[in-house]
Amino acid sequence: MDAKTYTATLAELRALRDEIKKARAVLAKLEAERDKKITALAGHHKAKAERIAPAAGLSLAEVVTLVPTLAPEDLTAPAGPTEPAETAPADPTEPGDEPRTAGPVPGAVAPEMTVRMPVPTSTPQSAPAEPQPAPDAAAAPARAGETRTLLAIPEGMAGDRWFSFTTNLASTHPNFTQQARSTVFLDTDTGILVHRDQTLRLELKSPSAGEILQAVFHALPEGVERIYITAGDPWHRDADRYPYLKDAVTAWLNAPTPGWRTDTGRGKDRMAGHFVHPRNPVGRYQRENSEQHVEIRSVGEWFDTGGAAPDTIRDAFVLLWKTLRTHWTDAVIMGSPSQTGRDLWTRTIPTRGQFADGYPVLSEELRGLLHSTAGQGRTELLTPPDVPEQLPALVEYDRTFAYAKHTWKSGVGTPRRVTAATFASWSEKEQTKALFGCGHWHVRVTVPDGWDHVGILPAPAPGERAWHYPRTGGITFTTWAGGPEIYTALTNPLQPWKVEILDGLLWDDGKPLDDWSRKLKESWSRLAAQADLHTDEQQRTAARLASRAVRSLLLYGIGSFAQRPRIVTGTTPRTAERDIPEDAEIIGFDEHTVTWQRPTGFSRDPYAHPEWAAGIWSAARAALLSMRMREDNTHVGALHAPPGTVVAFRTDAIYLTQPLDWPYHGQPGDYLNKGHLIGPITAPTTEEDLLALRDAGRAAFHRSHSGGEA
Repeated sequence: MDAKTYTATLAELRALRDEIKKARAVLAKLEAERDKKITALAGHHKAKAERIAPAAGLSLAEVVTLVPTLAPEDLTAPAGPTEPAETAPADPTEPGDEPRTAGPVPGAVAPEMTVRMPVPTSTPQSAPAEPQPAPDAAAAPARAGETRTLLAIPEGMAGDRWFSFTTNLASTHPNFTQQARSTVFLDTDTGILVHRDQTLRLELKSPSAGEILQAVFHALPEGVERIYITAGDPWHRDADRYPYLKDAVTAWLNAPTPGWRTDTGRGKDRMAGHFVHPRNPVGRYQRENSEQHVEIRSVGEWFDTGGAAPDTIRDAFVLLWKTLRTHWTDAVIMGSPSQTGRDLWTRTIPTRGQFADGYPVLSEELRGLLHSTAGQGRTELLTPPDVPEQLPALVEYDRTFAYAKHTWKSGVGTPRRVTAATFASWSEKEQTKALFGCGHWHVRVTVPDGWDHVGILPAPAPGERAWHYPRTGGITFTTWAGGPEIYTALTNPLQPWKVEILDGLLWDDGKPLDDWSRKLKESWSRLAAQADLHTDEQQRTAARLASRAVRSLLLYGIGSFAQRPRIVTGTTPRTAERDIPEDAEIIGFDEHTVTWQRPTGFSRDPYAHPEWAAGIWSAARAALLSMRMREDNTHVGALHAPPGTVVAFRTDAIYLTQPLDWPYHGQPGDYLNKGHLIGPITAPTTEEDLLALRDAGRAAFHRSHSGGEA
């Protein structure tokens, strides 16, 4: 076969692929209609599965799975004593054919994994208070009627149909270059405006969005497409008048802007309309009767400026762009780090090999499952009596560039469904390999009796996407968790937890993010070195800010893969309230305008890969608990601190009541000691208390390491 024939045959194969997908869609519709008729037939008082099954072309078990009331009497008669929960179902090949029965779903117990780790011990200096029974509300799952029930995969063929891709939707290498937008940097407190090598001063009285637009375009009549606010947070100027910051931001964005209107988009640009965020909103405007578009954004999306001047912040963006260009010759700084990070990733998608046609997007059902069952960073505050009323100290350990540590492996391809029966049928070696792989597992977990440390696995709590971490010995709960967390529960240095596999998704191991992450880590290392070594103070600051921007590219780039159901925000004049969509929620209004939002479900986003974000988040949560430092042959993390010394978790940081000798080499994932506040300190009971103590601890730590008094 010559090259021309090979290319032509590939084209024919793709055409066949598309026809097969269409045929499957037609088949799915016919099967749904068949199932509807079976359900209708089941309503007849003489309906029997033995007659319906051959008419439908299904087995008896498949009909019973669809309509359990049609089960023959010999299957529904009372059974004798049941086997223990860890016993696998009788038929390991067709778990979907089993009729539903009352009681807990049988699970397959995960194998014990023996890993030698040092066991944390208490020291006299930091011994916790006398053990006291923790209240149920603090450690156990919520009471009956309050717990949020997590989504599960349907049994049988209904669930098996989830395991597919979305038709004609895949992440592919772009065939275009992003267009750079002319950008200015404005401090609304001082009025200083920086545009390229110019520094101007504006007179801002309010400063409303309308006044900012008028002043900027009076000073620079042409060309500006993006205005970064570096200081001043003008959207908070009337915050005292509103109960919530989001309300103040909404009012600021929707205030009159003479000569301008809310942008409705241009071309293929879907980023139209304002983005309401309590701290980093985006205002998008279009000049009346013109094609001139501009957006007002907060530079806080990228990094905490630390009070840097607008010209230094501009230098940081220039330095960021130059550094990225050493790896991506077509790199362009877009409006946000999530947009920029994802765009840079698309330029690492291979154009040859297995994924030359792109990375397919999972079915909407699997994306919905991951959205509802895969949490992000761990945020938890432990309060007395789980910690002493008076803390001997508060020590902060923050993981440097944490997510970059966990991007070396991600799941690719169509995931395989692993039921409890399938898992139980495997050898211990196969089970262990699966738990080491890229998976997302539906599990029933039992905390060991006598457990006296922090919780390991997340459990659903009341509220939308809320999680807590049960730690009371002997309790059992059902949840979803990633492989790294399951592995930690089974191998922790104190006592292995009991984990029963109920269901799961298992992907092939791949490296879709490795090249992207490697380039970002190299850029971060280069900028961090400049921040340490440059002789000019302003350039050192610019390099430090640019290195933080690289961290945001990776952090928010990963977050952008975790597609969420879209929420559309809109405004309608008070005189046309009847035009507000029926399913919209009113989130604000004034004398002229009503602001509303409504969910629109999952969009056809070719870059939606929640399986990658879920895997990285799981690995990062596990590393907060236990992580091996290979260079030093030791383990670090909360489970390697003495019981009773962990005060809080905040995404990448742990707060302890004593310092620990954890090695730090400045590499991604290492624990950096960033704060140390000497006690006695009243234990924080709210997030505000914790953040105040954190800031005081960082200031004290900085003073003690810079020669000042602590």
